[in-house]
Amino acid sequence: MSPQGRIFCGIAFVHEDSADNHYARPVEGLLAYVDTDTGEVVVEDHGVVPVPNEPAEYAAHLVAQHRTDLKPLEITQPEGPSFEVEGNLIRWQKWQFRFSVQPVEGLVLHDIRYDDDGRQRPILYRAALSDMVVPYGDPSPMHSWKHAFDASEALLGHCANALSLGCDCLGVIRYFDATVLNPDGSTRAIENAVCLHEEDYGILWKHTNAFNPNLKPEVRRSRRLVISMIHTLGNYEYGFYWYFYQDGSIQFEVKLTGVVGVSATSEDTDTAPLITPQIAAPIHQHLFCLRLDFNIDGGPNSVQEVDVEPLPEGEGNPYNAGFRAVTRTFKSEEEAKRNIDPARSRSWKVVNPESKNRVGKPVGYKLLPQASPTLLANENSVQGKRGAFARHNLWATPYSPDELDAGAGALSYRHPGGAGLPAYTAQNRSIENTDVVVWHTFGVTHVPRPEDWPVMPVEYAGFSLVPSGFFGQSPAIDVPPSDQCEAK
Repeated sequence: MSPQGRIFCGIAFVHEDSADNHYARPVEGLLAYVDTDTGEVVVEDHGVVPVPNEPAEYAAHLVAQHRTDLKPLEITQPEGPSFEVEGNLIRWQKWQFRFSVQPVEGLVLHDIRYDDDGRQRPILYRAALSDMVVPYGDPSPMHSWKHAFDASEALLGHCANALSLGCDCLGVIRYFDATVLNPDGSTRAIENAVCLHEEDYGILWKHTNAFNPNLKPEVRRSRRLVISMIHTLGNYEYGFYWYFYQDGSIQFEVKLTGVVGVSATSEDTDTAPLITPQIAAPIHQHLFCLRLDFNIDGGPNSVQEVDVEPLPEGEGNPYNAGFRAVTRTFKSEEEAKRNIDPARSRSWKVVNPESKNRVGKPVGYKLLPQASPTLLANENSVQGKRGAFARHNLWATPYSPDELDAGAGALSYRHPGGAGLPAYTAQNRSIENTDVVVWHTFGVTHVPRPEDWPVMPVEYAGFSLVPSGFFGQSPAIDVPPSDQCEAK
């Protein structure tokens, strides 16, 4: 078997029938390496381990008992949804954007704009997942080599689900099909691959005038537009959701579910905790890198970091209780390699220095991260080299038409590492007052638990883009009261 060959590693599971949980009965210690260039197969056997025998079914017809106390919940829009669709152009409230489905990136949004009193103001030229990596932390032979690139290696867009009304999406839905290219050059249609709908999202804003009890409380309900896709990659499902809000905010959310990777064992370790008496699941990470090609008011743009820190002791801080927001502008790619710091309420802002708001400051949008890990694999490991884009939560580069891939993109398979963001930013180019691209890496470190078996409840990861000086006042002030409000 040539070390330069196209080698795949296969793991084995026992199945009682084709409808059972395919991952419930792992054959521990058995690995098959297949060289697809030569057809040669090498089998590794690390010893005999009993195959788990507990049932682990999740299909509705195989679950013994269902809850009986759920009443119907109906979502109706008698006059239809508020969005308009023209080809791949979507208009909703004051938002408009286009979308496409790409083989590696999946759902891509283009030319996102906001209507600000009749002025179409650009915010993002293009926004999409660039790549993702799923490194495993268990050093056992069954898992130590795993670090799947579920976008660039598996072609995320090709793995899209055909979505079902009332299951994946609830309410008044507009679906869009996607067409993907098969290896032989033929095409395949995925029906209902993209879902578009509106959701109620609780309170948008509210205030009660406590000084005048004769006035009723002023409250507005929030509504958001959702465009989404769901993909199945082997044992895992990833749902990718873009949300647009009436206050000018944009949110990106990943919903992670599916079946965790497993080992047959009765040993509980700190790298693979037991989730049943016979099954352990290795600790692993899911790290996503979003490429955000900003176009705030048409550019040029700069990237800033905002930290909140205590004021120094002294006359200007008489009670030693003050704190301030400290802003600095990144000048080069090297300066913009940054990580999340919740203790400092760290955020990043993309501004247009040539477009000023009503208080004389550059207009901008804030990238508000969630608490998120970075890549834990050693930087000298195969995983660390190939997934180097996940070593930082923030990167920034000047726009280049051929720099779309955080990792190795179309050449991801067998790539030794060093491509993508490490290669781009090695040039240490200027990123100040230019056409700038921001790359945000985020995700979860999953320490499996018994509650994740036999299928894991959804875990969430993501970030928000929030207007920061982009508008002259709250853009949600003109949202009308709900006609269902009973406030007196």
